[in-house]
This record gives sequence, C-alpha cells and structure tokens, in this order.
Amino acid sequence: MIVQSSSAVLFANTVARWPAARQTPTASPANIADTVRISQAAREALASSNASFSSATSSDKSVETRLAAIKAKDGPSRTQEEQDYVRANDKRLAEITAQGKPPEKLTADELDYLQKATGFVNTFANLSPAEKALYDKAVASGNAEAAAGISQIALVRMMGHTAGGANGTTYDPLNTEITAANIEKYFSHSIVDPTGKTQSQFQALIQLLQDNPVA
Repeated sequence: MIVQSSSAVLFANTVARWPAARQTPTASPANIADTVRISQAAREALASSNASFSSATSSDKSVETRLAAIKAKDGPSRTQEEQDYVRANDKRLAEITAQGKPPEKLTADELDYLQKATGFVNTFANLSPAEKALYDKAVASGNAEAAAGISQIALVRMMGHTAGGANGTTYDPLNTEITAANIEKYFSHSIVDPTGKTQSQFQALIQLLQDNPVA
C-alpha cells in the first residue's frame, strides 16, 4: 500500500484547481486599422488647431503693431480712421470707457492710459507713483477739489524745468515735490485763474496733505 504524505496530497489538489493559463487576445486587423485611422484624425485635428492658433497670434501681433504706431502720434496728427481703430481694438481702453465713469472718477493710472491711448496731452505721465497714490486717495474719499489740484500740478509740469513761483522767483516743477509748502510757494503761483477756482483746488490739496502727513 502506498501512503501519500499530506503535503503531497495538498500539492496535487492545489495544482488541480489552478486555472488554465489565460491567452492574451490578439488585436484583430480591423481594430488595428481603426487605431491607425483615429491617430491620423487626431494628427489632422492638431495640425488644424495649431494653424488656427498661429493665425490668431499673427493677427494679434498685427493689431498691437498698428496700435503702437498710432499711439506714437499725438492726437492732432492722427486721422479719424486711426482714432476709430484705437477705440475699436485697444482692449484696456475699452475696459476703462466701459465703466462709464467721468474722468474725475478714474484712477491716476487709468487717466494716464486714457491720455496716452487717445492722444490727449499726457499730463499724468508727470506724476510719480506716490503722487498717483495721493490722487487716488483724494478720488476715493470724494475730495474732487484736492484731486483737481494734483491735476493742475501735473499740468504745470508740462512747462518743463522752469516755471514761475512767488515774488517773481522761478523753480523746476518737474523736480519739485508736491508738499503743502511747495504748493504755497511755487505751484499755486504758476497758474493765473481770475475765477479763484484753481486756488480753491490748491487749498483743498494743501488740506489733504496736512491731514495725511508723510511719515
């Protein structure tokens, strides 16, 4: 009598229960052909997309080039067609005007851009970042008079490096800071306004500066 060990029996039973080796299905010629056709279609779609993107990029560059050429001219030198082109194609200008705000409600940077884009006299280019921040503070607080005072100083600076101050003195407005003392001694004497409105604006600006001293 042959006695099998328990381990041998267990091994035999285990082997008997193993499933037959699975065969990996081979892709049919039809499936391979479909894969090739899909890949070709994808390549054609990608090529079309790249061509469209390249065309759009080229068009954008063309618009930007023409906008730059027009903006290099001052307002009087531009034709009506050029002015219309800027309004139709300058995206930031469109965003600013779409707000529907009057000029005195715009920020200093918005006014600066508006002046450059439309060919107006670019007075706000004469303001430093700190002076623009002061202008924005005046606008945000509803102090239109003080904001107008800063605009007047920006205008005075268009005179260049020489302007008239108090008692027949002269000074360099481009290198003179906006302070209460400088407004009283210099800037307020550079604009003649019989109505007194400009002086009222300068006084409002002086008060703003005194209420917000620079540390």
